[in-house]
Amino acid sequence: MPEPKKPGAKDKKVEAPPADKPSEELPEDELVPGEEPQMSQISGLFVEKPQSVTAVKGKNVTFVAKVDSSQMLRKPTMKWLKGKWMDLGSKAGKHLQFKETYDRNTKIYSYEMTIVKVVDGDAGGYRCEVTSKDKCDSCTFDISVEAAEETQQTNILEAFKRSGDAGEDAGELDFSGLLKKRERKQKEEPEIDVDVWEILKNAKPCDYEKIAFQYGITDLRGMLKRLKKMRKVEPKKSDAFLKKLDPAYSVEKGKKIQLNVELSDPNAQVRWLRNGQEIKPSAKYIFESVGGIRKLTINKCTLADDAAYECVVGEEKSFTEVFIQEPPVTITKMLDDIHVVVGEKVEFEVEVSDEGANVKWMKDGVELSRDGKYRFKKDGTKHWLIINEATTEDIGTYYVYTSGGESKAELEVEEKELQVLQSIADLTLKAAEQAVFKCEVSDEKVTGKWFKDGVEVTPSNRIKMTHMGRTHKLVIDDVKPEDAGDYTFVPDGYALSLSAKLNFLEIKIDYVPRQEPPKIHLDTTGSFVNKNTIIVVAGNKLRFDVDITGEPPPTVCWKKGDMELSEAEGRVRVETRKNLSCFIIEGAERSDEGLYHITVTNPAGEDKADVMVKIVDVPDPPENVKCTGVGEDSASIQWDPPKFDGGVPVKGYLMERKKKGSSRWTRLNFDIYESTTYDAKKMIEGVLYEMRVFAVNGIGMSQPSASSKPFMPIAPTSEPTRLTVEDVTDGTCALKWLPPERIGAGGIDGYIIEYCVEGASEWVQANETPVEKNSYRVRGLPVGEKMLFRVRAVNIAGRSPPAVMAQAVTIREIVERPKIRLPRQLRTKYIKRVGEKVNLVIPFQGKPRPVVTWLKDGAPLDTKLVNVRTSDVDTILFIRQAAKEHSGQYTLSVQIENMEDKVTLEIQIVDKPGPPIAVTVTDVWGFNAALEWKPPKDNGNCEITGYTIQKADLKTKEWFTVLEHNRRPSCTVSDLVMGNEYTFRVFSENICGMSDDAGISKNTAVIAKTGLKQKQQPYKEKDMCSSPKFITPLIDRSVIAGYSAAISCAVRGHPKPKIIWMKNKMIIGEDPKYLMQNNQGVLTLNIRKPSLFDGGKYTCKAINDLGEDEVECKLVVRVITEKEEAKK
Repeated sequence: MPEPKKPGAKDKKVEAPPADKPSEELPEDELVPGEEPQMSQISGLFVEKPQSVTAVKGKNVTFVAKVDSSQMLRKPTMKWLKGKWMDLGSKAGKHLQFKETYDRNTKIYSYEMTIVKVVDGDAGGYRCEVTSKDKCDSCTFDISVEAAEETQQTNILEAFKRSGDAGEDAGELDFSGLLKKRERKQKEEPEIDVDVWEILKNAKPCDYEKIAFQYGITDLRGMLKRLKKMRKVEPKKSDAFLKKLDPAYSVEKGKKIQLNVELSDPNAQVRWLRNGQEIKPSAKYIFESVGGIRKLTINKCTLADDAAYECVVGEEKSFTEVFIQEPPVTITKMLDDIHVVVGEKVEFEVEVSDEGANVKWMKDGVELSRDGKYRFKKDGTKHWLIINEATTEDIGTYYVYTSGGESKAELEVEEKELQVLQSIADLTLKAAEQAVFKCEVSDEKVTGKWFKDGVEVTPSNRIKMTHMGRTHKLVIDDVKPEDAGDYTFVPDGYALSLSAKLNFLEIKIDYVPRQEPPKIHLDTTGSFVNKNTIIVVAGNKLRFDVDITGEPPPTVCWKKGDMELSEAEGRVRVETRKNLSCFIIEGAERSDEGLYHITVTNPAGEDKADVMVKIVDVPDPPENVKCTGVGEDSASIQWDPPKFDGGVPVKGYLMERKKKGSSRWTRLNFDIYESTTYDAKKMIEGVLYEMRVFAVNGIGMSQPSASSKPFMPIAPTSEPTRLTVEDVTDGTCALKWLPPERIGAGGIDGYIIEYCVEGASEWVQANETPVEKNSYRVRGLPVGEKMLFRVRAVNIAGRSPPAVMAQAVTIREIVERPKIRLPRQLRTKYIKRVGEKVNLVIPFQGKPRPVVTWLKDGAPLDTKLVNVRTSDVDTILFIRQAAKEHSGQYTLSVQIENMEDKVTLEIQIVDKPGPPIAVTVTDVWGFNAALEWKPPKDNGNCEITGYTIQKADLKTKEWFTVLEHNRRPSCTVSDLVMGNEYTFRVFSENICGMSDDAGISKNTAVIAKTGLKQKQQPYKEKDMCSSPKFITPLIDRSVIAGYSAAISCAVRGHPKPKIIWMKNKMIIGEDPKYLMQNNQGVLTLNIRKPSLFDGGKYTCKAINDLGEDEVECKLVVRVITEKEEAKK
């Protein structure tokens, strides 16, 4: 083709020009014949678009598209399409390869499609589409394929080849390779000086292919492109459509959209297609036809309706695309600020308006991703950002973004304080003893180091350091003088240190005997609060060393009250050495508190001292935690101080709450709260909560109190609506109302009704307990007074504002004229069958309550036969089983003083009638009989509607109906059979049906013979002889060798034919392998264990004097194979 072509490369990438440089495009009305117009871009998402290219056959070509995702909430979706709808993603493999990359800095996605070794079939139009949740874009490009340029052979000998396959020297030389090359070269030499483009410009589109073939143009698509640039192709006018579909439609999610076309033929039939699939009419898709206009309405559009649609009329089509826009997602519940301690779990919760929405989390302007530190959770419309263990690095502002809103919250993280549960005690030891320094902290994970006189202690065979749970120990075996010094434990990561002193006690021997009175030397500089009081934290160890002097060494005695403390091992014990007495309490308890006496004696004298030991502890839990009041999102909590403050004044309280059924408690305050009442805020209305309280003193925090009873933050309802007076009597007033407009999560437990005299200010409660109904009658009101009424709704949150009547109500009976409201069905005769139930409800009105009277036929009603029940507004007449005597006229009278209203209703109880009487045959003539009878004595208390007449022949005595619904007491029965004698019976009928019994005629009707005689034909015996004929033929069969088989057929003929069986036209004789049977013309040949030699053509011949007939079949005997045997 004369058009210049782009050179091909082995791996060629085709990239689009930058987005800001518009590409050269054709006008929209210039189309390639046979192609549909492309849809305009919806939004500019592409940074780079793939371009059209001419690829070399057998080479690779790569197309690149780049998409900017900075304004997207989620990752875009890219589709590569060929033609209209062929998705190339499903054909990925060796020939088609796809690649996707993402640049986090520029937030640009790069998509590549590589076609490996291009073939002719890859030529055509392509399209790439990128879609996000609320945006989409597409672009088109074309691929033309050209043949690879052939390189000229440099070695002419390579064109030669020899015939034959024996080797390179065998056969004769073949010059066909050279001749073919020269012939092609000769064909290319002549050149035709013809302007093909002028011919194409003046030709019809239908002749393009013919002209291209004539002048050797192979790239038809490239030719059409160039021709389109040279001249404008007039758009083809549609014969079927006056107005086609728009190129694209856009509609919000959940709304409806209407697609319209106008046809030139109003009677033409159209088909609607969605992504190539025909649409059927339904509640979602509605088809309309008005004249030549055809409409397709799509109701409640969803994302699944985002597709391509076609309207097809005959062979013509109109295309469009529908894009669904999702409404912006708003935030319905904002983020809350969170204050936690290092190591605690953090959960930010937000609630959005759409269940399928995606949100974006950011911290200080940086988007958060799912990694080991941050977790994202989603449940319906709720989204969570979770940090498992908070650190000080997590402090900052956290944002959440949706397509229609944003929210932010602050996270504050405090350093966790380390509490010392047991400090290190000073030790005084002698040589070779064991020194144990022990301390306990509040965190089990805390590690630390031991120091001696500022130098870190290193473990050895004699010095050991252990860490078990919260306890840290330093053990020194075989204490030596050089071990004396100050020992310190420093926890890692905390500005805290615990110190104790190790004193080495040397034993000296004084050979000069002397006497010295004993003396107790109390050290008041250590744990002493004053001269004789020691304070010990409960659970800690107390070791109190008392220096004692005196010669000879005095005897030491410790007492608590009158009880002497022994030196044996125990929790509370005494250890005595020379010049030293140690008082030890392991794990101090409250019972250890008290005054201790120490007495030392020796021959030179005696000394005494008193020591007061005070045990302090964390306080007891607070008591009686309860909710004293609730609001819409708050609650007031109150509790009692702990009974025991631990020996140290309570500084304040910490509160926690949780939802009922949950195990996760939320701390409400981090600073100590001093009061015993607290207002909890930011609670959800309608959710049950529980509260607990911790007491805090100088020692620490108590155990949690018992959980409060569950309470629900709710607000009282609004006032009831439409309070009206329903009825007023002497001393009572009936009220009714409607529920409040706003009820809330607490619901309604009932209503309280109050009243007061007009002009007074004191309201009186009418009901002790709330009423659940929306009506109430207030009783005991003063007659003649004007009263005001009001109603309050009550729930767990308290009483609502009152609904007050605008005007006062005078308590006085209102006289209302009596009036009977007779139901419509009772205004005519009321008919019931015997045995049925009668239940008549007749409402009436009148005030005061009227007097109701029932009469039957003018006489008072017998209450033994009929039950009557009367209320204030209606009266009921009830008969359990109706009888005929209940029929008659009933009069209902309603009377108030001299005013009265009456109604009369007629009740008729009916039953089946009795049988007619005096049934008589009055006349017989020809084939007819006349009957007469009298009506039944019992008509069933209603009119006889007809009679049913039946006849019976005295021979068969079977009854047949001859007349139905005969209204006269006489009839004529026709079409009787001559020579028979008939009797008749008659049933009577009314609205209940036919009588149970019938009236039978007293006499019979005899239809006499008229003297006719029958002329019988002479009997002629039928000739039953016939030639043999097979009525069931033999059927071809295939049997297995070694298994008995049988073939059968059926024959008829008279006289009985002779049967002959043949195999391959040879008569089967008395061979014992064959058994021949004849059963009533059914012929069977049994073959016992056939072999391959028994296969062939079998014939059965039947012969008698009148002729013969034969049938044949083919029998195949096959041997079972090993595979078939294995399957069995």
